[in-house]
Amino acid sequence: MHISAAPRRLMRITPPLSNVAAAVTTLEVPVIDLSPFYSDDTQARNELAKAIDKVCQDIGFLVVTGHPVDHKLIQKVRDVTLEFFDLPETEKLKIKQPNDDELRGYGPMLSEGLSYSIGKKTPPDLKECLTIGPPGFTEARYLLGDEYYTSKNTCNRFVPNLWPAEPRALRPLWEEYFRVMMRFGIDLHHLFCVALGLPEDYFDGFIDKTTSAMRALHYPPLSDEPEPGQTRAGEHSDYDNLTICHVDLGLQARNRDGDWVDVPVVQDGLVVNLGDFLMRWTNDRWISTRHRVINPPLDSEANRGRLSLICFYECNCDALIECLPTCQSDDQPAKYPPITAANYIAEKYTRQTRFEQWSEASTDLYGTGETESRFDERPHS
Repeated sequence: MHISAAPRRLMRITPPLSNVAAAVTTLEVPVIDLSPFYSDDTQARNELAKAIDKVCQDIGFLVVTGHPVDHKLIQKVRDVTLEFFDLPETEKLKIKQPNDDELRGYGPMLSEGLSYSIGKKTPPDLKECLTIGPPGFTEARYLLGDEYYTSKNTCNRFVPNLWPAEPRALRPLWEEYFRVMMRFGIDLHHLFCVALGLPEDYFDGFIDKTTSAMRALHYPPLSDEPEPGQTRAGEHSDYDNLTICHVDLGLQARNRDGDWVDVPVVQDGLVVNLGDFLMRWTNDRWISTRHRVINPPLDSEANRGRLSLICFYECNCDALIECLPTCQSDDQPAKYPPITAANYIAEKYTRQTRFEQWSEASTDLYGTGETESRFDERPHS
């Protein structure tokens, strides 16, 4: 197994495992080769799990290679997605997101403020988006009135997807990509279980009816100076277990020291970051890292369109997020109150679409005051 801290733009040959401790620092987002996980080499799998544990404690962000996702599929999805965003606004608005708590369809420019999800008031983000949930079986169960999928407790996480008439290739490619990413997400959960000293299938019962979502975030070139405090995507943490992304340059992660670190773009690599659920589940042993997409200078070559393909791997809506048995003790009791996945996600997501700040009541109920204040004592840069 190999791991490296990548340079800002190009991948380099990764050092051997014996250099893991020196290579993994909070000043760089590391690159990890996952191929040992797909081998029969038990020692290499365990060494990989140890490296994952180190990275998840240090920064909670990594770039992975050696994964099973076909780069040709990624490129097809990127191409067809850009075709959609190139459509006239009137066409895109035909599948506009119905309301704040239904994460489906098209979200136009300036329709979200991600920093509101961490209680920060900022101008709207400089992006547009397209979102789907689990396709196929899940949509069918919802339409057939299956109680689990239609219950109010699901917070509308299983409503049917909205698809554009054009480009016609978008729906089949997105559905294929979603399913591939969900399978890869299961692999990552199994690897994380090994890293946490749990049975490899520990999370399986929490993710077999997942409310996961796939989003494409499109950032057009800037034509005017942004407002003070306005960015392409505001500072936030993800609300899920883990997130799998294919990104362009411009993404930054904030380490435990409060420094902003560039996330490298690596050929055939995917970015994986931890969400709030895994931080709460691990009692802050692992970190759900805040991140953002910065603005390029107006007169620079970097001021061009940017696209991110993001898969948020969430739990079942009724999964109870509470401290893992391997992450608590008499000396380190659980920090956060138990909460169902659907309630946490719904509360956090509606903040970013309604541009509302956290109330004291919500902070007390969800334990988010402690979650978010983990950064406030650290220096900013």
